[in-house]
Amino acid sequence: MDLPVDADRLRADLEANAAFGRIASDDPEERGRTNLTGTEANRAARDRLVERFEDAGLEVSVDPVGNLVGTWTPDSADPDAAPVASGSHLDSVPEGGIFDGPLGVYAALEAVRAMRDAGVEPARPVAVVSFTEEEGATFGNGLLGSSVATGVTDLDEVLAYENDAGETLGEALDRIGYRGDDEVDPASWAAFYELHVEQDTVVEEAAADAGVVTTITGITHCEATIEGEANHAGATAMGERTDALAAASEFVLDVEAAANAVVDDSSPSAVGTVGSLSISPNATNVVPGRVEAGVDVRDVTADSMDRIVAAARDSLDRLERERGVETGFERPFDVAPTPMSDRLRDEAHAAAEGAGRTAIDLHSGAAHDAMRVAAVTDASLLFAPSRDGISHNPREWTDWSDCAAATEVLAGALARVATE
Repeated sequence: MDLPVDADRLRADLEANAAFGRIASDDPEERGRTNLTGTEANRAARDRLVERFEDAGLEVSVDPVGNLVGTWTPDSADPDAAPVASGSHLDSVPEGGIFDGPLGVYAALEAVRAMRDAGVEPARPVAVVSFTEEEGATFGNGLLGSSVATGVTDLDEVLAYENDAGETLGEALDRIGYRGDDEVDPASWAAFYELHVEQDTVVEEAAADAGVVTTITGITHCEATIEGEANHAGATAMGERTDALAAASEFVLDVEAAANAVVDDSSPSAVGTVGSLSISPNATNVVPGRVEAGVDVRDVTADSMDRIVAAARDSLDRLERERGVETGFERPFDVAPTPMSDRLRDEAHAAAEGAGRTAIDLHSGAAHDAMRVAAVTDASLLFAPSRDGISHNPREWTDWSDCAAATEVLAGALARVATE
């Protein structure tokens, strides 16, 4: 089904959204934004989306965690039929890009408008979704809105999450006017599609119009602590030290080595990263007494993730024996790898062929709301090419023509599923 989208209309929506939290830069290659949940920029982005929903004749719903849904129920549709849904998120990381999240929301809206303009008569409603706090930059660890909507996380617990200023999510949503009382229940949807920029170079290098994700990588976050003894950097002999940072440096390299070993012998897509270190007392003239390390492990198979985590634990055990430090290890965030719906993947490939577009299969190395939705209904994740794979960065870029091409694939897939 060939459904041409209005590329200029889509671009106008994305550029207007990019203005909310825009980062000023003299570099023409940088188009950044900071749009954190509960900020005035976030309120403005939500307000504009609601306006665009209403302009397109969509019925607006807002749930208690701020998830926003606009539903199109044309005369051809059974209003009681399970909707087909599509969307992503509006929030960003600090100094993020303008496409990460909003492309999926506004592409879904443009898909609805393209269906309407082409006279498509879906048999079921079509919903456009913007999930709250996907990035986890302000409240929680990420995928917050979709986690609540799918029942993974308790609403009251989430509303009590605090930002750095001590304001709870509930208070922030009340302040910006987006703590609603409607129900957003992905389990009631017939299907869900999410379009996102790839954040890697596979689609770009293949010169394809879209990527169709087979599996979304699992992700686990671990917290390691290494306790040594803080002491005077000048008066403490080298042989008398219990240096927590020196031990932590070995831990960092051990995690890297474990990930490389998994890549070499079983899973090329595995990654392991020690991405944060908190050093105490963090003074040049003091032997470090304590280090807190944040570990990120991802892959499309749970076994390889577990291997890297086990190696991290073994590393800490070794450091206790050899360096005399005390260690701790927790795994507070763990999301299993998530396969996408074969049915929806097939429909996406058929839509690409019908539109004269090229689509390739690939896995996702980043987490997305689609993985939460996949636990309760059929879900699919599509990628638009991302220049040089840069994302979470003001230099993130997807050409406007590429945005439109990937949106055509999305629109065709949605139309095919909605008319079944």
